[in-house]
This record gives sequence, C-alpha cells and structure tokens, in this order.
Amino acid sequence: MVGHRFCLSLFFLLALAVTAFSTLEFSRDDFPPEFIFGSGTSAYQVEGAAFQDGRTPSIWDTFTHAGSAHGATGDIACDEYHKYKEDVRLMVETGLDAYRFSISWSRLIPYGRGPVNPKGLSYYNNLINELISHGIQPHVTLCHSDLPQALEDEYGGWLSRKILAIHLFLVVMMLESPPQRCSTPFGNCTEGNSSSEPYIAAHHILLAHASVVKLYWKKYQNKQHGFIGINVFAMWFVPLTNTTEDIIATQRAQDFYLGWIVGALVFGDYPEIVKKRAGTRIPAFTIQESKQVKGSFDFIGINHYFTTYIKNNREMLKMDQRDFSADVAADMIPIQDDSPPDQFSVLPWGLQQLLEYFKRVYGSPPIYIHENGQRTQRNSTLNDTGRVKYLQGYIGGLLDAVRNGSNVKGYFIWSFLDVLELLDGYESSYGLYYVDLDDPDLKRYPKLSAHWYSGFLKGRNITPDGPIEIQMNKTPLSDA
Repeated sequence: MVGHRFCLSLFFLLALAVTAFSTLEFSRDDFPPEFIFGSGTSAYQVEGAAFQDGRTPSIWDTFTHAGSAHGATGDIACDEYHKYKEDVRLMVETGLDAYRFSISWSRLIPYGRGPVNPKGLSYYNNLINELISHGIQPHVTLCHSDLPQALEDEYGGWLSRKILAIHLFLVVMMLESPPQRCSTPFGNCTEGNSSSEPYIAAHHILLAHASVVKLYWKKYQNKQHGFIGINVFAMWFVPLTNTTEDIIATQRAQDFYLGWIVGALVFGDYPEIVKKRAGTRIPAFTIQESKQVKGSFDFIGINHYFTTYIKNNREMLKMDQRDFSADVAADMIPIQDDSPPDQFSVLPWGLQQLLEYFKRVYGSPPIYIHENGQRTQRNSTLNDTGRVKYLQGYIGGLLDAVRNGSNVKGYFIWSFLDVLELLDGYESSYGLYYVDLDDPDLKRYPKLSAHWYSGFLKGRNITPDGPIEIQMNKTPLSDA
C-alpha cells in the first residue's frame, strides 16, 4: 500500500511540476492558423424582450422571478434582441473570429412544441446572417438551461422520456429553416437536486443529444457542412494531501463530474464507480442506446473556470438518502492564490492538466473551450486588470497545451457583455464590455480586458507586463 501511495502521489506532484507556469510571452501567431478565438453569451442572459414577439416563459424566467438571482431577471438584460447589430459591430471591432450564443426554445417554439414562432425564427436568422456577413462564425447552443416552462409543467422537464421526441422536433425545425447554417453544441441543463433526478435528467439529455447527432449526421451535415457536439462543465481536481484516500477521491470526483457525461459519450456507459455508488438511482443504457450514445459528437465543448482541492469525506456515504454530492463523498476546498477573494485564482496549469486528461483518458477528442473567464464585482471599474491577468494566464496555458498535443480547436471568453449571471444576477460580471443598466439605451463600454483581447487578436505580442502595457497604450477597438 505504501508503494502504491507513493506512485500515485508522485504522478500528481510531477503533473503539477511540469505545468506550474504558462507561457509568459506569446502572440496569436503562435496558435495554429485555423484556431478559433471568440466570446459568448446565452439567450436568457443577454437577449431581454422576455415577453415580446411571442416568447413564453422558460424555467429560467421562473427561477429569477422567484427572487433566486438577487431579485434580478432577464426581462430586459442587455436587450441584444433589439441591439444585435450594434453588438456584432463591437465583435468586429474587437476582432472576434466567432460568437457563441444560444437559441431560446421559448422564443422559437412557444410552449415548447407546436408551430414555429415566425418572429423568433426571424430574429435568429437575422443574427446569424449579420454575423456571417461580417465574417464571424456562429457557434450555436440549442439549450442553455432555459427549457420552456410549459414542458416543465406538463412533463417534469428532462425527467420524462417524452421530452426526447419534443427536443428532436425543435432541432428539426431549426435545421429545416433557412439560413441552414449551424454548429450546435447542446447545453447541459438538469432539473432538481434529489437523490435520483440528476441522474435521470442527465440520462435523458444524453439520449436526446445522441438522437440529434444521429439525425444531423444522416440528413444535414453533408449539406450544411456544420459540426455538432455537447458542452460540459469541467473543473480540474487535485488531492488536498498525498494520502491514498484523497488521491482516490480525486479520481472519483473526475469520474462523477466529468466521466458521468464524457465517459458515456466516449465509451457508451457510465464509469463503474458512478454506477456502483448511484445503484438503481441511475438509469442503465440498453445495448442499442449505448451504441447510439457512444461517439455521438464531432467535438466536446468545455466550460472551465477554476481548479480545486479534493479531500475524501467517507461520512457522506453514511447518509440515509444520498444525493449526487454524497455519492462523490468528497469535499471541494478552494485553491487560493493572490487574487482577490471574490475572483477566481489564476491557475492555468489546471486547464493544462484537464486537457492532458482528455488526451490520455478519452482519446484526444476535438475540444472547444466554450467558457473561460474571470468573475469580478459589477460596477467596480473598467480597469479590470484582474481579468486581463486571468485571460493572459489561461490563454498562455492553453498555448502550452496545444503545443503538447491537445486537440483544442478554439477558445471563447465568457462573456462578451456583462450579462445576467445564473446565481449572482447583476451582482457580478464576466464581460469584456460593461453594460450600463441605468442608461435607457444600455450603452456598452469596453473594459481594459476588451482592449487586451483585441490587441491579442490583432497580433500584439503578449508579455508578462501585458496589463501595464495595455493601460499605457490601449489598442483602438476599431483598428483592423
């Protein structure tokens, strides 16, 4: 046992040692020519117009109107529904290759099923055409945690298998409607926090996703030349101590939080530890379902913000009724650097190790970093040096991972604008652009990070003094 503990500990220590620092000086030219850089938002967080032109409530409307986001709602948000042309101009000025946004199911097909809403369809067609006409790739998420409330009320949302056929209908309507250009990572949205509901909802999401991919590959991909995948939230974990218990718990956390979805997609089944701990609470794939789910992606999108310590907690297994967290039986303990306590620690080695894990365990699938960004307090300052430090560290770390063979195809900063955040409402911000919510016109203002990212995208050489250099010589956003 001592030797086993030493070997496992040595592996983690070496893994940290070889990736403790990211590349300090780099430019966009150091990335492959076809590498995509962009930024993103999602429908409910940015569009506004929540009760206009036929849109009906989603579960996110219900959540925020219950006061769960510090009293904030997406009723108006950034009003991109009316200001999308202005925002696309900002994307062009910033130098984005691509924009990741989502489709509001409630706007496109009110009440979740039935006829397509022409005004909703027109909005998304207009947005896509506006992006393409300015040379910006649309990267579209079909569901970003905003299931129509009508489907939640009628079926219990993703807890019912009936929603699989309804979701497939949504996809058909999207793909059959002009302009027929689409790359569709499917957002991972779950419902409930009881002992079994997360497992049931995720199971149905995987089956719905696999059905969509099968349809897209068979009927649309050759005509539309798009690509389709799924999006997962991906933290990186390291053991708090070098004890065997914490090291095993760290792998267990990876199996639950990442392998639960990605393992099923790559191998056609859930990790053994997940099935063992969840028991009859997690549905089993039939042989046919396993074949359909396995390999059902052209890429995997990951949202990565932070790395955390893992400490084994065997007491959780003694609970009479266990939920997902108790099944993991581990505590997450933040890793704190010199960043302010309300910001994420800048630990790019965590992203590097996460990508190395994808390469080693999952066969190096094509990956897009769909979300990566720094949290700050809203209305604090346009001089967001903490965000610049974070982005510089993580893009430098990403470059190291690409050079080391990681199959990453693109990187998207979360978020392009200061949007409504899921739990924080408008208390925190991640945006490159500040949106003045007190201004009737919701004026957008570039932060220091927007100038930094624009400079990087336009070829500026990035150095360790990046934030200082940008303050002294900001890149004009209108420069080509």
